Amino acid sequence: MCFSAGASFTAGVLLTTIGTATLKKVHKPAQLAFALIPLFFAFQQFSEGILWLTMGRSDFVLVQAVATHVFLILAQVVWPMLVPYSVLLIEKDKTRRKILLGLLAGGAVIAFYNLYIFIFHGVHAQIVANHIAYHTDFIIPIGKSAVIFYLIVTLAPLFVSTFKRMSILGVIIAVSFIVSAVFYMQCLTSVWCFFAALISFVIYYIIRDAHREYHIDLLAAIKKTVKKTRDKIIKKH
Repeated sequence: MCFSAGASFTAGVLLTTIGTATLKKVHKPAQLAFALIPLFFAFQQFSEGILWLTMGRSDFVLVQAVATHVFLILAQVVWPMLVPYSVLLIEKDKTRRKILLGLLAGGAVIAFYNLYIFIFHGVHAQIVANHIAYHTDFIIPIGKSAVIFYLIVTLAPLFVSTFKRMSILGVIIAVSFIVSAVFYMQCLTSVWCFFAALISFVIYYIIRDAHREYHIDLLAAIKKTVKKTRDKIIKKH
C-alpha cells in the first residue's frame, strides 16, 4: 500500500487474516500456491510499511534498501511466475495447461529481466505526492513492452483457466491496474499492488467455493457407495 506506514501495516494484518482463512479452505495440495497469494500480498505490504518508516532516515539506509528490494522482487520477479504457476497447478484441461506452461515461461523471462536490473543497476524508492515511487538508473529501451508483457503473463492465466470464477478475478485485477495507471502513473507499482491486495478477498471466495463443492461431491460419492453396498446386501438376502 502506498499511502502511509499505518495503512500498509493495517493491510498486512488484514491480508494475513484473510490468507490464513484461505489456507484453511484448501483441500488439495495443488491449490496451495494459489491460496498463498493473500499471504504473499501481506508480506509485501509489511515490507512497504517498513519502507515508509525508514524513508529519509540515514541510520536506516540498509533496512530501507532491503525493504525496497523485497517489495520489488515480490512484485516484479515472484508475481509474474506465481500467477501462471499457481493457476497451472489447479488446471485440469490438457490444452489449457500447455498454454499456461507457455505463460509461465514468459513469466520467467520477465522475472529474470527484472532481477537483472535490480542486481546490476540498482533501484531506489522515494516519496512522490504521498505515494512511494520506485526508480532504477537503468535506461530501459523496452520499458513499455516489458509492462505489456508483464500484464499478459499475469492476467492471461486467469482467463485461460477453467477454474470457477477465475475470470472474474482477472477482470478485477485488470480494472485495478487501469485505475492505478490513469491516476497514479508515477507510483504504479506501489499503488497497483494495493488494489491487487484487495483481490485477496476474491481468492478466498474462490477457494471457499471449491471447498464447498468438494465436500458436496464427497458426500454424494459416499451416499452412492452406501446405497450400492446396501443394495448388494439386500440382493444377497
